Amino acid sequence: MTSKRVTLNSLRAMYADGTPITVVTAYDATFARLIDEAGVDAILVGDSLGNVIQGHDTTVPVTMDEMVYHTAAVARGASRAHIIADMPFLSYGTGVESAIVNAGRLMKEGNAHSVKLEGGRRFADLIQRMTSIGIPVMGHLGLTPQSVHKFGGFGVRGRGDEAEAIIEDAKVLEEAGAYAIVLEMVPRDLARAVTEAIGIPTIGIGAGNATSGQVLVSYDLLGINDSFKPRFLKRYAELGGAIRGAVGDYVNEVRQRSYPDDEHSFGDS
Repeated sequence: MTSKRVTLNSLRAMYADGTPITVVTAYDATFARLIDEAGVDAILVGDSLGNVIQGHDTTVPVTMDEMVYHTAAVARGASRAHIIADMPFLSYGTGVESAIVNAGRLMKEGNAHSVKLEGGRRFADLIQRMTSIGIPVMGHLGLTPQSVHKFGGFGVRGRGDEAEAIIEDAKVLEEAGAYAIVLEMVPRDLARAVTEAIGIPTIGIGAGNATSGQVLVSYDLLGINDSFKPRFLKRYAELGGAIRGAVGDYVNEVRQRSYPDDEHSFGDS
């Protein structure tokens, strides 16, 4: 496996060749290293850390300082994958200048290679400004988790009249300079229509297999949170049970004084 860094040019070349792009989330250096070594194309430092790391019900409480911290940790662990950092709630919706400063922090302090923000055409001017000064931006349409309270839940988006609006938003984001767009929890036919309507990659999660690539939360695909079972998720391991079993074995051996044994202890010489 090559150790050459995956760049925006690499992702564009994959898109041009029709090679699906793989994206997985990470939040610390150890997971980032393992995911990077597995050959993933891009690592997303998602504000989903609010759910899987912090235990919140939504991503809304995640702060800029927290995103910078976790992004920097991931950057120290990954030597190959392109690193994308989420811009958290209220870090970009209150003004262009503050949004640029916040995005700059993710790149300067967090060592991200690009940033991702949720929302459609109302952020076109912001994306244009960011890209014009060297901040690559990935868009995010469909279910946008930071708007969960507006939506009233985490259901599928883009059915009925909303479908055309998502297609138009995707076109506007592309025109503004976004290099790719995440499509989350939308019908597969809509994801296909968006993918065919624009000339930049679409990265699906719960959006069928016609997109230019896929993204999953690492804790989900590894089965660490084994009570989380959305329809779109395929678990590639069942580590939740394995972790409980391993820790349970440790607890039992310590209580029985069978660990540490002589093999795992130091002698006098």
